[in-house]
Amino acid sequence: MKKLIQIHPLDNVLISRNSIEVGDSELINGERISFSISLSIGQKIALKNLVKGDLIIKYGVPIGSAVEAIKIGEHIHLHNMKSDYIPTYTLDNEFTK
Repeated sequence: MKKLIQIHPLDNVLISRNSIEVGDSELINGERISFSISLSIGQKIALKNLVKGDLIIKYGVPIGSAVEAIKIGEHIHLHNMKSDYIPTYTLDNEFTK
């Protein structure tokens, strides 16, 4: 069974359906991607290369934007995206105030 799924045809992210371990690989848009980190179920993976400012599309709607370039197959989370709708909080920001 494939470990990644595209929920909506407009999505530019894939969602992990199973845990992904270091060294696992998947075919994404014809490119074999090997993962360098472990990921749990429900994590976002870039379906295509994104540049800073690109919208992150999940469920067919934008959920935020890239704060840096993100390569196909890379994990998308608070380290490389931000919400465009509500403040994005991280532990680093919380403890440095």
